[in-house]
Amino acid sequence: MLTEIRIDGLGVISTATAQFHEGLTVLTGETGAGKTMVVTSLHLLSGARADAGRVRLGAQRAVVEGRFTVDDVNEAARAEVAAVLESSAAERDDDGSVIAVRTVGSDGRSRAHLGGRGVPASVLAEFTAPLLTVHGQNDQLRLQRPDQQLNALDQFAADTVGPLLRKYQAYRRSWLDARNELLERTARSRELALEADRLKHSLGEIDSIAPEPGEDVRIVGEVRRLSDLDSLRDAAATAHEALAGSTDSPEGGSGALELLGAARSRIESADDPALTALVPRLGEAIAVVVDLTTELSGYLSDLPSDPGALDSLLTRQAELKSLTRKYAPDVDGVIAWAEESRARLDSLDVSEEALTKLAAEVDVAAEKVREAARKLTTARTKAAGRLAAAVSAELGGLAMGKARLEVELRAVPAGAQDSAPLAVGGKELHAGASGVDEAEFRLAAHSGAQSLPLSKSASGGELSRVMLALEVVLSSSDHGATMVFDEVDAGVGGRAAVEIGRRLARLARTHQVIVVTHLPQVAAFADTHLVVDKSDDGNGIVNSGVRALTKDERVIELARMLAGLGDTETGRAHAEELLETARAERAPA
Repeated sequence: MLTEIRIDGLGVISTATAQFHEGLTVLTGETGAGKTMVVTSLHLLSGARADAGRVRLGAQRAVVEGRFTVDDVNEAARAEVAAVLESSAAERDDDGSVIAVRTVGSDGRSRAHLGGRGVPASVLAEFTAPLLTVHGQNDQLRLQRPDQQLNALDQFAADTVGPLLRKYQAYRRSWLDARNELLERTARSRELALEADRLKHSLGEIDSIAPEPGEDVRIVGEVRRLSDLDSLRDAAATAHEALAGSTDSPEGGSGALELLGAARSRIESADDPALTALVPRLGEAIAVVVDLTTELSGYLSDLPSDPGALDSLLTRQAELKSLTRKYAPDVDGVIAWAEESRARLDSLDVSEEALTKLAAEVDVAAEKVREAARKLTTARTKAAGRLAAAVSAELGGLAMGKARLEVELRAVPAGAQDSAPLAVGGKELHAGASGVDEAEFRLAAHSGAQSLPLSKSASGGELSRVMLALEVVLSSSDHGATMVFDEVDAGVGGRAAVEIGRRLARLARTHQVIVVTHLPQVAAFADTHLVVDKSDDGNGIVNSGVRALTKDERVIELARMLAGLGDTETGRAHAEELLETARAERAPA
């Protein structure tokens, strides 16, 4: 639920704050006072595109801040909100509410924040989607589009249609993947065969050399060692002789090991405890020298004695370089390229057997899509009748008692170059993302009238009432906690206006409803009445603010809306009568 909104520098509004409550809230005010700016601010909080032209003249930026509570929405909506908050690291306020902020600069740049964290505007859209639904005149125009009408039908029957639609979409993805692969292989069979030959040749070359992971790096080290073989052998032999002594001539001198042994013997024979205490340390030194001598011996024995070893390594290095010049910068990259190429080669099988097998897989996948589409169409057909009856009943309560809404469901034929043609019931249909169906809402405005598409049969006022009737019907399946209507009563008056007010009040029993209206018959049904005032500072600068009306102020505002009567006895009498009538209508039976 939306509990508070603050607006700075938006249109004619310099600074305004409004608090919202449960039930029905109406926003009224004179033409040009800025009522639309309140709706615009909610659109911005919903992630809508920012328009620098909306920034107040002279202001550097417009800022909209909304506070939302999420504990009063259904479980599915809470789960959606929690996922968005967690993914964006947004934090709740101390009272558990969440603050969303949208800033629009005069240069057109936009910034968004959610729970104290900077986020893309799309994240605001994800956050408000389960909490806030804004309906304006553009939404009435969208209602005339077939895709929006099909969405409304699917929303109405979400419990039955939803699972079938998701299954259809999963089958369709698999079918299109297999179909596209078959088409590609068939159309590019010659090209793919040439590619397969090239891959086979390259893989044969790599397999004949059989590189091992990291082999090129190891060979570089080995070549360096073998190039310095004589100096390495001389260094190791000299060090070994210095430690172990010369083995060639006994007169050549003693090594460190022999000298250390002699030192230990001399100290062990001494009687001085201070001197004999050094014996263990000499033993440790001898042990270290013995280990070093052993390792040097091993190193010398491991050095290649074959004079052709270096030539063999250089030959192997040249073979590996021939691969790294063609396929990757190093041997590991060559091995990875070979693995990817083998997988690609497996997918390039354009033999008759492979194409036949793939075609059979496409047929099986198409049958699954076909059956899922049939079930989806059947479920939608049943729901269409129920939706039409429910909306027609609502229209009867909106002073359109003889009007009748029809929901026509028809198959979408495949085009000449259709990307997803599917044979269903002997007809070639387009298997779109939402099925093979399209919906059309048709309205018979009065008894005996021919039903026509909404775009041809409904006036502005009738379209407003159709949209409201549809929203009332869909409200049980709509997970939005707050519903905002901008000029839903456009082109309506008299008894129809009273009925719209009554329906909005009924919708407000289960939703928070915010309505921008110019009709006193609608405003009279409100639980909370907000007015947008405008004032002129005398220098031609207009400023607007939002304030809640007291009971007496509400009477005056309704009198103004009735006929511009203002604070007169006649106007007040009419307004009080209207309020009393609406209060009696809202009272529980």
